[in-house]
Amino acid sequence: MSDEDVFIGSIDQGTTSTRFIIYDRLARTVGSHQVEFTQFYPQAGWVEHDPMEIVESVRICMAKALDKATADGHNVDSGLKAIGLTNQRETTVVWSKSTGLPLYNAIVWMDVRTSSICRKLENELPGGRTHFVESCGLPISTYFSALKLLWLLDNVEGLNEAAKKGDAVFGTIDTWLIWNLTGGAEKGLHVTDISNASRTMLMNLKTLDWDKSTLDTLGIPAKILPKIISNSEIIGNIAKGWPITGIPISGCLGDQHAAMVGQSCQKGEAKSTYGTGAFILLNTGEEVIKSNHGLLSTVAYKLGPEAPVNYALEGSIAIAGAAVQWLRDSLGIINSASEIEELASKVTSTGGVYFVPAFNGLFAPWWRDDARGICVGITRFTNKSHIARAVLESMCFQVKDVLDSMHKDAGKKDEAKSEGTEFLLRVDGGATVNNLLMQIQADLLGSPVVRPADIETTALGAAYAAGLAVGVYTQDEIFASGEKMKKASIFKPVLEEELRKKKVDSWCRAVSRSFDLADLSL
Repeated sequence: MSDEDVFIGSIDQGTTSTRFIIYDRLARTVGSHQVEFTQFYPQAGWVEHDPMEIVESVRICMAKALDKATADGHNVDSGLKAIGLTNQRETTVVWSKSTGLPLYNAIVWMDVRTSSICRKLENELPGGRTHFVESCGLPISTYFSALKLLWLLDNVEGLNEAAKKGDAVFGTIDTWLIWNLTGGAEKGLHVTDISNASRTMLMNLKTLDWDKSTLDTLGIPAKILPKIISNSEIIGNIAKGWPITGIPISGCLGDQHAAMVGQSCQKGEAKSTYGTGAFILLNTGEEVIKSNHGLLSTVAYKLGPEAPVNYALEGSIAIAGAAVQWLRDSLGIINSASEIEELASKVTSTGGVYFVPAFNGLFAPWWRDDARGICVGITRFTNKSHIARAVLESMCFQVKDVLDSMHKDAGKKDEAKSEGTEFLLRVDGGATVNNLLMQIQADLLGSPVVRPADIETTALGAAYAAGLAVGVYTQDEIFASGEKMKKASIFKPVLEEELRKKKVDSWCRAVSRSFDLADLSL
């Protein structure tokens, strides 16, 4: 069988859409389909998804991608070897094992309804906000699944009782989809992978299992939790009733971890994914590095049950591409996201305007859920092009904030550099097609930015993990980054150092103005 006759499927379930991509063994796309689904905003700061709509979006994408591949002459039916899954992290679902139905909408990662629970725990626990950092690497924050689960147990009628009886179960989106894909209420598997588990605040980074002390402190019953598995192993086969059946699911990673695999990030290498938010991860190898500068210690990946764990430092940015969507949908300044590059290019600077997109607070490295979005420096001279450019700069400033913290925590001696001199930031995600954004990023970092030929590395990483488990790929093939670099676009900084420093100082002043604004009167 030739390379062209071997296929891997990849489910890429994001915050606003689901995709199913079919790759051949050479990692070339032979069929794909994408479906957008609804985000619900029941109250200010609340964000929800319908779990059943997400399941249906996977079903539609599978069928359409398969049809497209078949129409182009690819015999996917006989050549499909495995399915990989990657998903939005932290988003929390509870459902009934007996009926298979969700007991509440999925609470999305960026939702901040748990602010009061966070404050209560910070005040009651001896370690305050960092009480659980030693075990899980994460601060107490609205971001993580454990707090969302507490809210559900406290606020959804009958849920607590169902949990005690063993009928209600918890999972992030990977768990919910695998359970449905492998049979649902009849025989669905209740599992989660190590990368998603590491984002719940409930997994111990050293033991790689649920932390009993944390569960006891929070009052979360262990029986509600899924089994933790590695990122690359045969989990189970897709059940009847799906467009593709009998194929093993053999790869599962949270989206940012999948992007690390897709970008071939090994120890000392960092990547930034630009999507609804932006997520920067630095692979720290087999060592857990504790952050003193507002970052998270987390799992990077574990590519097999017996494989070593790679850890990472992560900085999560809540609003990146979502700010462009806001310009389009709420303000009407642009008609499509792609228009922002042309609009912002009409000016050579922001004219002194700084935009801080703290719509639901600020994540790393600030961790201020009392921050709110602001636009400062506006004068009569300001026009919509300045605003557009300030929005692009806001993404890049936030990434720089995170990378500066990584340099302080990890130490520059352990960072991988090109030809021994320069630190490279690998970038991916839909927004990276914007050349102006990438040049601004390089200018503000003062170091090169590398964009791969295939910017959709999240789905590719899940496909690699799945293919590795069934023998389609080897680790050497997955991490052969040298060949990939030859096809990449490299953006080098041209901004003068003195101006860079002045702009960064101005950005920090603007960020400080966004604090303590959560209680502004409506």
